[in-house]
Amino acid sequence: MLKIFQNWFERYFSDEEALLLFLVLIAGLTVVLLLGSILAPLFASIILAYLMMGLVQWLKRFSVPHLLSVWGIYLVFIGILGLFILLLLPMVWQQMTRFLVDLPDMLTKLQHMLMVIPQRYPNLINPEQIDFIMNTAMVEIGNSGQWLVTLSLASIGQSITLFFYLILVPILVFFFLKDNQLLLSWFSQLLPSKRRLLSNVWLEMDQQIANYARGKVLEIFIVGITTYIVFLWLNLNYAELLAFLVGLSVLVPYVGAVLITIPVALVGLFQFGWSTEYATVIIAYFIIQGLDGNVLVPMLFSEAVNLHPVAIIAAILLFGGIWGIWGVFFAIPLATLIKAVMNIWPNKQDVHHGNLP
Repeated sequence: MLKIFQNWFERYFSDEEALLLFLVLIAGLTVVLLLGSILAPLFASIILAYLMMGLVQWLKRFSVPHLLSVWGIYLVFIGILGLFILLLLPMVWQQMTRFLVDLPDMLTKLQHMLMVIPQRYPNLINPEQIDFIMNTAMVEIGNSGQWLVTLSLASIGQSITLFFYLILVPILVFFFLKDNQLLLSWFSQLLPSKRRLLSNVWLEMDQQIANYARGKVLEIFIVGITTYIVFLWLNLNYAELLAFLVGLSVLVPYVGAVLITIPVALVGLFQFGWSTEYATVIIAYFIIQGLDGNVLVPMLFSEAVNLHPVAIIAAILLFGGIWGIWGVFFAIPLATLIKAVMNIWPNKQDVHHGNLP
């Protein structure tokens, strides 16, 4: 048994650069897991600055000075952040509260509609089963309302921390944008001078992760705003809330589009019933999803993510469970990073066969 482990270790860790790459990945994962909650503002600032650095570099191509480019992108970021906090979040929160208040009436209406099924198909389902399903749904709604109240009360106690984060994160973002080369140079000095493998992994992943992250942010805005305009034009209730959820659903490929279809379909059904207006809402929603998947995504992402759907869903479950919304957002780039590391990782057997340069 010891011999097997020794052979495996020599095969994959005989190269000192492979060992360095492994230690860097383990160190980074350890820091995030152990200090993630403490350093959350720092990590969030690094991610936001990383997303905006491409825009700064784009302005510099037109001979715009570095500091002026940083200030221009930074002021746009502050403006968007202000609109999100002062306008969008209160609107979405208000509609979510109203939706939870109206939900019992919606379920009562749904129960009346479902009672037709036992009359037409008595062998398929009986009224007692429908009552059980609806009572269970009522209990879950009550729990959701209680959670909403608890969250509101808890947010009062955390308002000072939130206010501190809202001040600290924009300041950190500015300095990360302004002094990114200085900070990267300082960080590189902490690494050994011989780091070819680590540099290859970074060069391979930097552009791909940047394209994916910035494209995904733009996709959220385009899909969310388009959905809001369409739902508002169709006079659909909770247009802001549903558009916000549809925009966020693009974070989770495949699963997000399926899950968000349920509230859109139910709200339209309760508002319009089985009518032409309801069919119009559903058709418009599926047209948005189709245009997103077949037109917008190929335009935004310069390189297709060559991952199997099972690998994508597994990455979302894993990284989302570890890091929450940030884990979901970066699940696909992180999975691509793992795949790139596995492909680049030196293999003693491959070296012997001359497969590595």
